[in-house]
Amino acid sequence: MTDVFIFQKLQNLLLVSRNIILICVWKNPRKLILLYCIYFKKWMKKLKRGLDVRYNLISDAGAYYAAELLETQLYLIYLNLMFNAIRPEGAELIARALHKNTTLKYLRMTGNKIENKGGMFFASMLQINSSLEKLDLGDCDLGMQSVIAFATVLTQNQAVKGINLNRPIMYGEQEESTAHLGHMLKENHCLLELHMCKHGIKNYGIQQLCDALYLNSSLRYLDISCNKITHDGMIHLAAVLKSNTTLEVIDLSFNRIENAGANYLSETLTSHNRSLKALSVVSNNIEGEGLVALSQSMETNPVLSNIYIWGNKFDEATCVAYSDLIQKGRLKPDNTDVEPFVVDGCVYLAEVSNGLKRHYYWTPTYGDAYGHSSNAGFALVPVGQHL
Repeated sequence: MTDVFIFQKLQNLLLVSRNIILICVWKNPRKLILLYCIYFKKWMKKLKRGLDVRYNLISDAGAYYAAELLETQLYLIYLNLMFNAIRPEGAELIARALHKNTTLKYLRMTGNKIENKGGMFFASMLQINSSLEKLDLGDCDLGMQSVIAFATVLTQNQAVKGINLNRPIMYGEQEESTAHLGHMLKENHCLLELHMCKHGIKNYGIQQLCDALYLNSSLRYLDISCNKITHDGMIHLAAVLKSNTTLEVIDLSFNRIENAGANYLSETLTSHNRSLKALSVVSNNIEGEGLVALSQSMETNPVLSNIYIWGNKFDEATCVAYSDLIQKGRLKPDNTDVEPFVVDGCVYLAEVSNGLKRHYYWTPTYGDAYGHSSNAGFALVPVGQHL
């Protein structure tokens, strides 16, 4: 399929369409799409919303056109450049374009290896830009310097409500970046959503974050999945949840809190906290004792509505407990990642495709790609949603 053919088809589509709010072009390595958006201003006025060109190969050459798009069009509020082989040079072009842009609300750069140098350009941009509300730099190979730079800038920036800093490239065991982000949370009272997946956070790091959460009155979604947190770290989290009334979603997936950590959380959720709505403890080496304790906390806590437990060690008591919650209507089937079934009179739990952010890297070929059941975290805390 030639560039000319694609151009003609896109032109015909946009000329006859009157209600498009988002156009998606995936897995099609064409810079022509971005060129067309720049020069076809009548279509951009009709679009008014967003451009999604994830999983292409626009590279730094395409980043030039993306930057020009941001500089010339005043209608774009969502731009998804996820996994497009953009390097630090392309990141610089896009970041500089955002110095002047006052309309873009959500930029997704996920998976582009912009590294520490590119991260520093975006951190500097946030010192100037006052309109961007959500920035996703997950899996971009950020370094310690750029993560600390973001923590520093966000103590002053009053516009950003959601930021994703997943999987930076860190060296050493000092958790310096976590300490800086903890300090940022003490000063920042605008951030609603923070993703710190794969930061190497251990118990000292979670203590730093929890100390900050005593003073923070804005954060609603905390993602600390895929770290090295154990049950000792849950002592600090359980303690802060007794007084914190803003956190609504906590993702602890792929840590190692075990039964003791689950019991700490259960005790707090049973007798103190009445603000947390969703908790994920997927793959945390929790056995029946801890899983049953969490199910019992739902019996007395009327606010906790979503819980995700797959990947732990189920026993008969666990299967019965969560089956009862679902059958009684206390736990809705869409709000958990397990489904009960019976074989020879015994209850078992099967996995279902629900979670806090199941479709972060991919979307299904059919059905609702942004449904509440598979993206519950973003549904409960709607910051910079897909348009």
